[in-house]
Amino acid sequence: QVQFVESGGGLVQPGGSLRLSCAASGSIFSIYSMGWYRQAPGKQRELVAAITGGGSTIYADSVKGRFTISRDNAKNTVYLQMNSLKSEDTAVYYCNGGPYDTVVAGTFHYWGQGTQVTVSS
Repeated sequence: QVQFVESGGGLVQPGGSLRLSCAASGSIFSIYSMGWYRQAPGKQRELVAAITGGGSTIYADSVKGRFTISRDNAKNTVYLQMNSLKSEDTAVYYCNGGPYDTVVAGTFHYWGQGTQVTVSS
């Protein structure tokens, strides 16, 4: 079973940038679609961005043009570059992976601890 560990969160001022990393264990990472998700206090977890094994990407409307998802299959790692951060981006960010439909729906049984991103002056 593949497991994922998120890192790279922190406190950043509005307009700033952060890069999140998600390290995966397991040799089948390269064929997984991967997704970054976030959950703000009092809100449901939502898909932020996803990338297929072939590199095709989708983004939530709220982050288009500001966030970029990428992957390095040699390092079993997926990244989320976040630019022009806003206070409403504050959330715990999670990654997960599997079949594309599952990634889009976010219907995983297991989630990691995530990494906290706080955008505040």
